[in-house]
Amino acid sequence: MRIIKLTVLALCLGVSVVWADDRPIYKDKNAPIEDRVEDLLRRMTLREKVGQLQQRCTWDINNIGGTYNGESFGTAHEMNISAQQAADLYQKIHEYMANETRLGIPILTSAEGIHGILQNGCTIFPQAIAQGSTWNPDLICQMTKAEAAEARVMGIRQVLSPVLDIARELRWGRVEETFGEDPYLISEMGIGFVRGFQKNGVGCMPKHFVAHGTPTGGLNSAFVAGGERELRNLYMYPFARVIKEADPVAVMSCYSAYDGIPVTGSSYFMTDILRGELGFKGFAYSDWGSVDRLKTFHMAAPSTEAAAKMALTAGIDIDVWDAAYETLQGQVEKGQLDVMYIDRAVRRILTAKFKLGLFDDPYGDPKSVSKVVRNKQHVELAKKVADESAVLLENKNNILPLDLSKYKSIAVVGPNGDHGVAGDYAWVNPEDRECVSLYEGIKNVFGKKVTVNHVDGCDWWSQNEEGIADAVKMVEKSDLAIVAVGTRSYWLGRNAKDHKVTSGEGFDLSSLELPGKQLELMKAVKATGKPMIVVLITGKPLVLSWAKENADAILVQFYAGEQQGNSMAEILLGKVNPSGRLNISFPRSTGNTPCYYNYYPTDREQWFDQGGSPDDPKGHYIFEKPYALYNFGYGLSYTDFKYNTCTLSDSIFSDKGKLMVNVEVENTGKREGQEVVQLYVRDMVSSISTPIQQLKAFKKINLKPGEKTMVSLELPISELAFYNAYMRKVVEPGEFEIQVGSSSDRIHFKNTIVVK
Repeated sequence: MRIIKLTVLALCLGVSVVWADDRPIYKDKNAPIEDRVEDLLRRMTLREKVGQLQQRCTWDINNIGGTYNGESFGTAHEMNISAQQAADLYQKIHEYMANETRLGIPILTSAEGIHGILQNGCTIFPQAIAQGSTWNPDLICQMTKAEAAEARVMGIRQVLSPVLDIARELRWGRVEETFGEDPYLISEMGIGFVRGFQKNGVGCMPKHFVAHGTPTGGLNSAFVAGGERELRNLYMYPFARVIKEADPVAVMSCYSAYDGIPVTGSSYFMTDILRGELGFKGFAYSDWGSVDRLKTFHMAAPSTEAAAKMALTAGIDIDVWDAAYETLQGQVEKGQLDVMYIDRAVRRILTAKFKLGLFDDPYGDPKSVSKVVRNKQHVELAKKVADESAVLLENKNNILPLDLSKYKSIAVVGPNGDHGVAGDYAWVNPEDRECVSLYEGIKNVFGKKVTVNHVDGCDWWSQNEEGIADAVKMVEKSDLAIVAVGTRSYWLGRNAKDHKVTSGEGFDLSSLELPGKQLELMKAVKATGKPMIVVLITGKPLVLSWAKENADAILVQFYAGEQQGNSMAEILLGKVNPSGRLNISFPRSTGNTPCYYNYYPTDREQWFDQGGSPDDPKGHYIFEKPYALYNFGYGLSYTDFKYNTCTLSDSIFSDKGKLMVNVEVENTGKREGQEVVQLYVRDMVSSISTPIQQLKAFKKINLKPGEKTMVSLELPISELAFYNAYMRKVVEPGEFEIQVGSSSDRIHFKNTIVVK
């Protein structure tokens, strides 16, 4: 206690604090973090402080001194070398910072980590959209624990993930980076994601704050429309939950503007809301180049200097990719900027570095890279995530799982049949075969029990249909056709634009129909009369209206990582029972968007009939129904589940109470399988419009044939709150309908509770 009092007194007097052995307090790992930060901050020059607000990158291990010139910076980021090379590089950088800079301030080494660390050779896990379709936050926590182990041996201590954007605009290319359309599901997956990393010493950076996932026209970074209530009731929800329950060390701002306000330059968003309302304590990191974009993109600042000042005072602590923050020192020296804003940002960055233990042990373990990175256990885990992510949409006459005694030959056709698609922010190049393709997986799993042949038939993007005839000939000679269609996505940082990608950052679609001639390929295969299984390998929902009516089975495989082909082959054969559920609704057409499940009653239920058809037009959407083709939460299994009973802990609650819902579920089929029990809520009468249903709890369970279990779902009554007409967060008294089912449109029990 006496030491702390003396420390505070010394800080108030404005002198540097040292221990009895003359060692600075910031170097003592037993001292309180706040004391260490303040001691170090007082020792730093203005130039050293401004350096902490910037990122410096290098790939040249022989030119570290030339890059850093005896100075420390906030963060470092490298994206184009192997895991071993990165480990060696970061080891040298950490040594350089400790020994060749005046104060020995460590650098926070960062990497992309949305579905695997972005260094060549690291385990390629399924993309975020596939993680979300597992409905298994604990599994995703295991995944990020494995990623953290790979990051730590390389000396990487921060990932620029997860994405908490809400995917309500399906034309947007970055849908694949999200956990889906629902704020509650996104929150649960995000909490699991962050905990897996941060409990293992690697900081997380949820992004893109805030409301980035609904750009106008689906065009990346475009203006996002909305009001204060939608901001709080919808877009802020995942950030609020993840910040409160997982305490991420950083948050990344977004490129876009919300309701006309560029977020990166807004004190309202980056300070008042992020720190004031949400209680965020970490540092804010700019999306790459977003500070100078206040000038070049939003036209909100007249100069780079003005953009830098605007972002810093708004609350952006680290500027990445552009040179805007290099102007800060001059602005302070000219009296144009108060140094308190720089001190505020440096304090946050240093706090994160101390919390992550960088001052005491920043080093990786280069000698262990070959033992840890992409080891057997991590590859097996990547397959498990893939197994649990696949969604079975159709299975007519139980054609799946395949009985190979009925088939002598199988034709695998379609542009994604013999191509593994990892998705954006994966280190693989388009020409790599690091991901097992469906064709390869089928050969691996089916063995010599059946003859398997492959031809693309068409590509994934163009209007060239010359190859369809070859595909038809192969199908005619076969007993069964598996048609692999969908999108392709590669990392933007490796010239994705040169490879005709149809999904990913910066690659948005104006139509959600299958790109190119893929629908024509399916129609030609159908015309052969052979059984047809459609496997949609994709980063986003596409229109499957024709396939729903004509395919014998449909499976959705969101980009499933390096084991995607082996996983899907085992699902087709029945070695794995599909247990994924849709985390995002599938539309009937492009014009049928947005089609998320949690719409307001006025948007579908009131005054709208069931729609017509081209042969019989009716009202509103005169040629089709105004509802999703496949709804949020939907997914089939190779077994059957029966919901026997549903009981509530009580029927009357206060706004501080907690509802427990107990549901007995039984596997009445002949196979072991997993079911996702889902709880939705509807506010029956409210002072503002509220959705017809909102997911508020779920649990994934595994049951053997004939087995039954009681599933307990917990609902804090505080989860029923919303921002009312006066922008106050309230739980209004009244009736709430509790819905329990296996998807948003397959509700098995409805009960009513009353909140006093």
